[in-house]
Amino acid sequence: MLKNHIRIAWRNIKKDKLFTTIKIGGFAIGVAACLLIALFIGNELSYDNHYKNKDRIYRVVMQGVMDGEVLKSVHFQRLFAETLQAKYPEIEKAGKVNTSELFGAGRRALRPEGTFQNNFEEGFIYADQPVFEILEYDLEEGNPEQVLVNPGSIVLTASKAKKYFPNGNAVGQTMFLDDDSTKPYTVTGVIKEDPSQKSHLNFDFLLAIEDTNTSWTTTNYFTYLLVGENTNIPSLEKKMRAILEEYFIPASMERGMGEEFMEVFKTLEYKLQPVTDIHLKSDIKMGDRLKHGDIRFIWLFAAIAIFVLVLAAINFINLSTAKSANRAKEVGLRKTVGAFRSNLVNQFLIESIIFSLISFIIGVLLAWALLPNFNTIAAKDIVMPWNLWWFIPILLFASLVIGSIAGLYPAFYLSAFKPANVLKGSLSTGSKSGKLRSGLVVFQFTTSIVLIIGTLIIYKQMNFILDKKLGFNKEQVVLIKGTDLLKNNSQTFKDRLLGISEVKEVSISDYLPVDGTKRNGNTFGMVGAGAQNKTVPAQIWRVDFDYIKTLGLQIKEGRGFSKDFATDSSAIVINATMAKELGYEDPIGKRINNGQDWTIIGVLEDFHFKNLKEDIAALSLVIGNSPGTVAVKLNAGQTNRAIGNIETVWQEFVPNQAFEYTFLDQEFALMHDDVQRMGKIFNSFALFAILVACLGLFALSAFLGEQRKKEISIRQVLGAPFKSIYQLLTMDFMKLILISILIAVPIGWYMMDRWLEDFAYRIDISWSIFFLAGILALCIAFLTVSYQAIKAALASPIKSLRAE
Repeated sequence: MLKNHIRIAWRNIKKDKLFTTIKIGGFAIGVAACLLIALFIGNELSYDNHYKNKDRIYRVVMQGVMDGEVLKSVHFQRLFAETLQAKYPEIEKAGKVNTSELFGAGRRALRPEGTFQNNFEEGFIYADQPVFEILEYDLEEGNPEQVLVNPGSIVLTASKAKKYFPNGNAVGQTMFLDDDSTKPYTVTGVIKEDPSQKSHLNFDFLLAIEDTNTSWTTTNYFTYLLVGENTNIPSLEKKMRAILEEYFIPASMERGMGEEFMEVFKTLEYKLQPVTDIHLKSDIKMGDRLKHGDIRFIWLFAAIAIFVLVLAAINFINLSTAKSANRAKEVGLRKTVGAFRSNLVNQFLIESIIFSLISFIIGVLLAWALLPNFNTIAAKDIVMPWNLWWFIPILLFASLVIGSIAGLYPAFYLSAFKPANVLKGSLSTGSKSGKLRSGLVVFQFTTSIVLIIGTLIIYKQMNFILDKKLGFNKEQVVLIKGTDLLKNNSQTFKDRLLGISEVKEVSISDYLPVDGTKRNGNTFGMVGAGAQNKTVPAQIWRVDFDYIKTLGLQIKEGRGFSKDFATDSSAIVINATMAKELGYEDPIGKRINNGQDWTIIGVLEDFHFKNLKEDIAALSLVIGNSPGTVAVKLNAGQTNRAIGNIETVWQEFVPNQAFEYTFLDQEFALMHDDVQRMGKIFNSFALFAILVACLGLFALSAFLGEQRKKEISIRQVLGAPFKSIYQLLTMDFMKLILISILIAVPIGWYMMDRWLEDFAYRIDISWSIFFLAGILALCIAFLTVSYQAIKAALASPIKSLRAE
């Protein structure tokens, strides 16, 4: 019997190639989208899950309330980790990491001893020996208990070790950073690399910490803890408050923190963040500047995956019932000759499972083919897990389950036809389920319209960010990297660049309004007569005399720096936000102090120097030496020639060293790369869902075409024109889409309003977006049903009525 069922199922699959293609294609698209999303979610959830002691590893977070807002920070003092381990026996190990560009993390020039060519490498961080052991790094070479014990130690990942020491035996080799041969670094270890082990800390080079700062007001380090088994975390967090009382608060008071900060200190507390939460659940505004995921996107994509698969199943049901008239006589005859209903249900379920198996095979192959493009969009290195023993069995099980579930309704629906009615040509059963099918279409298009609304808002928000007036001019500014290799020749290099006709301005500073450049936070207090007991946290950037001009910053009050004033070595320029927070109505000439006295000579118009998810913060500029990057403002339309001339000058000063540059506008766009990437992924899967919904609408239009074939034929015979028949078959669908729009608009508005809450600077959600989404949905639906409507309106009535 099973063999007979399979043979009949295969014949029916081959019989109607168009419907079979749509049926299998819709399912396959749903499976491919669902599988890609599942792989993406699995990749995101795998971060920091490979540690043996993952349930006992935590990162310390400090939080407090300021102006009614909860602020969190992960930056601590150099002595913090050692103090915690010494005071609390529950803490087995405490280690620290420094990822700040200010202290040499990030991008450095590197070369092995015996070579003269420096390579500019990303991914340097500082760490101590305990954190190496807490995060359980495995070594290919070296002693895991000694790799970061001594200053001047450097640990490489396996890929970098192979790059610099292709013959192996990297341990014991000497390397130089920033072309400084007076300070050698010794390779003490090579870390194994496993692509399946994802970490929130991405690096290629670990440097032993050499900092000797013992101040309890200087905070530069992430602190990681390995606690003992069965440790009561809330109890430990409460006890850690003693560190604040004993060390941090007294040191801050000694430094002269204002009354406002003393109030904040009363609210401070330590929290322990599980290491497995760091990648997806870090809501830290005073951020760690690491690349994070977002758990809300995980839930969103999971919902899309489920919806796409449900839409594909709905299509299967609609397509099966749409062709019911073609199967009715088969059912009637088989029942007449003695077939039980259970035989027919089994027959249709087997057909459904066969459809599902074929769809899964095509869907998995489609996902495999699309995976490289998906990885490019998502900036991932996901692979299809063919080698995992459970992967193929789960796919087979899923195809059987989904095939059975999707086939239940068609199986019971088709097997319920009564032989007498069927053989008379009457199919009254078909009309009883109209409300169900209409409801399914409304569900499909409501989902699709919500996704269209999301797509439009994400696109508009990204354009808003990239086109927003930032308060500085990011166009035609070249950033030359690694200019600290110029050593004492940086000013001469700058003067030579100014001699190039295509160059307008040049500035030397590592502090720029884009990610990956230096930051140097500090706390300022007022000085002099009438000064309030108030302190303000602010960035303090070290720049040269031409920085303001080169970046096109605008002076609101006072003046910028000038070589004509010898006193500008102790002068400071602040932004408008800092002036407001200090409370000065007329800040020019006032003095402020952060351990050194500064005189305010100018106030800048606010400009964005952080991600637009964050508000503009207090910022100050002072004259100082920070030679790692040179910013060159070019004349418009002369970029290629200017780059060539700049490279020629570079080779004169630093022969045989690579010339590396980027553009300020490109670096700014990279600051929002995560949002753009999520937007592209969202748009891709939205397209999948809309395509599947269109197939569903095609299915329903085909169904109604089948059901109303004789009605249309009679209308044609009685002289109904093509236009009236066309309207008859399309207007019902347009009504369903209008209902979908009414349902989708509030859902889409709520979801996207929540998403936009992340941005300090965001678009307003206007009604034009919903209007455009509705028009797009109507056009998509109109085009989808037109094929079936035109086909039915143009069909010959003779064929439908000849049996009457």
